[in-house]
This record gives sequence, C-alpha cells and structure tokens, in this order.
Amino acid sequence: MALWTLFGLSEGKATTRWPGSGGEDGQAGVLGMPRYAPERCEAGCTECAAVCPSGAIAPAAGAPGGIALDYGRCVVCQLCTEACPTGALSPSHDWAFGVRRREDLVWSATPVSAPAAAADRPSPAFRRSLHIRHVDAGSCNGCESELQALNNPFYNLHRLGIFFTASPRFADLLLVTGAVTHAMQGPLRATWEAMPEPRFVMAAGTCAVSGGIAAGGYACASGLEGVLPVDLYLPGCPPNPAAIITALLTLQGRAGQRVAGGRYGE
Repeated sequence: MALWTLFGLSEGKATTRWPGSGGEDGQAGVLGMPRYAPERCEAGCTECAAVCPSGAIAPAAGAPGGIALDYGRCVVCQLCTEACPTGALSPSHDWAFGVRRREDLVWSATPVSAPAAAADRPSPAFRRSLHIRHVDAGSCNGCESELQALNNPFYNLHRLGIFFTASPRFADLLLVTGAVTHAMQGPLRATWEAMPEPRFVMAAGTCAVSGGIAAGGYACASGLEGVLPVDLYLPGCPPNPAAIITALLTLQGRAGQRVAGGRYGE
C-alpha cells in the first residue's frame, strides 16, 4: 500500500461539512473588514482617512461620523483601526462581503435590506452545477493563492458542484482577479464574448472591484467597472476561500447576501 494512501486512511476524511451544519469554515481568528460605528466618531477627526492607502475612507461633510466608507476599496490592512482614537473603526471577523449591487459596499446612513436570496440569481439549472473560467487581469497573485485553496482536501469545491474550466466556451461564470490593466481589457472582453448565454461575471478581490491601491494609475482604471457587466462583487485583499465560496453560493441563490448599505449582518 502506498504511504500516502495509508496516511489518508489513518487520518480520515479531511473535508469540512461547512457550509452545512456542524462544519468549520477554516477562518477562525482571521481578521475581516473593519467594523464601523459612526456614533463614536469625533467631529472633525480624519485620522482614519489620513492613513487609508486605497481611498476607502475619505472625509465627507454630512456623512455619518463625518467620513465616507467604501468597503469596495478596502484592502483590509487594519491601519484605520489602529489610527482611530475612539474605536469608531474596530477589527472584526466580518469577511463574507459578496454583494450583487456595488452600492451595497458603501456605508449608508439609512439601513437598507439585502436582496432576497432568490433575487437576480442564475436560473435553477445553475444551483447544482456552476463552471468557472478564471482570468488574472493584473493580480499580485494573492487572490490566486486563495483560489487554489478551494480545491484542497479541506474545502473540496467540487463537492458543491462548482468547477473551474480552462475554456470560456464551457463556462457559466467569468471570475476576474486583479486591477484590470489596460492591456488585459481586450482579452477579458474576448473571454466574455466566447462564453455561452446566460453568462455571469464576478469581481473577486478589491482590485477587481474598484482597482484597489492601483486604481487610476497609468496602467489601469478602476477595476471591472465599465469594462464588463458585473453580477457579483467580492472585496478583500485577498478574499479568503470561505468568502469566495459564500459569494459563489450567493450568486447561485443557495446562500443569502450578508451585506447591505455597507452594514454586515448574519
């Protein structure tokens, strides 16, 4: 008997039961997006905005707490939580930020409801099987390392009926990572046009959502916005494997969206 076969038999099944009941998501202790409590902000304080490297936080007169917060630009660096003198921005474990509407990543003074799980989702045929074509459009490879983890024994993405495919002609979803450089916009459109209808697009990672730190630079614009129609936005730098799976299930209508108006809820 091969050594690895013996090792596997002795260790037992490694795959988590998550997102089913009684399973671990593998993200215990992992920091997520900063949690915002505008009532704790001091008038005129802009220390968080001063240290934010991606422009996710900006001074804004009349906004809650005097700042505007866009999680679609957040790179989860935690600098704002360290700089905030009052705890208005604090560390959290909120990482499931996949949304169907870009505006749901922007903090709103008025609470809004997340779309129902069935809204704007692919047809029921995609609930059992979803094929993904991934394109790196100028990534640092951080998102790619998390994507690779989806097929390890712990997450075993195939058990959920979700697969990566090498050809856009067999793909239902175009998953894009990276800041979407000018040089990659043509190949992205060609990939999308080669996909059969119905077809869907997911911006995975803050760079794909908004351009991230590189937004507006000489080599790229502001992520996928204006390049392709986006059906799902998932910020993070990088988003962890559990966040990617949750976002994919949200697209399929198998999980509910947790974020609306920049507010995180279970």
